[in-house]
Amino acid sequence: MSVLPIVEVPDARLRVLSAPVETVDDDIRRLIADMTETMYAAKGIGLAAIQVGVAKRVVVIDLQEEDEDGKPIRDPHAYVNPEVIEASDEVSAYNEGCLSIPEQYAEVTRPSRCRVRWLDEEGALHEEDLDGLLSTCMQHEIDHCDGILFIDHVSRLKRDMLLKKLAKARKAA
Repeated sequence: MSVLPIVEVPDARLRVLSAPVETVDDDIRRLIADMTETMYAAKGIGLAAIQVGVAKRVVVIDLQEEDEDGKPIRDPHAYVNPEVIEASDEVSAYNEGCLSIPEQYAEVTRPSRCRVRWLDEEGALHEEDLDGLLSTCMQHEIDHCDGILFIDHVSRLKRDMLLKKLAKARKAA
């Protein structure tokens, strides 16, 4: 497994529409392993393949809930060709961040629940109702597969402020 470089704004690759995976094979499983390692190294909870420069519809997520001692429990999941097939009318807001827009956060409103269909690492089809943080994270990562960033869900003023803060932080580093 390798830690891959994460693509950051304003890189145009983040706006690319990712292609569906034709076959879940060893190359895709290697990509999933590398993405998972990269997500952990970056202290994230989700990562789409396009964020490591691969325009394929592959997502990894691990919310890393904690045990009694406060240590994160690693339980990564891979989602190949994930798609929201139904979303609730009820919405919820979450203060989202993104590994491709480091250290910047904004409150984003999304459907609070969604039904998602995907293939696992073995190519088996799954369908499940998601809610809470998993629903938010899945919608965020599927957006990446569609060339959409979380800052696209906020006002132009807020987006411009976030991007200016990011540029200032980069200059200071």
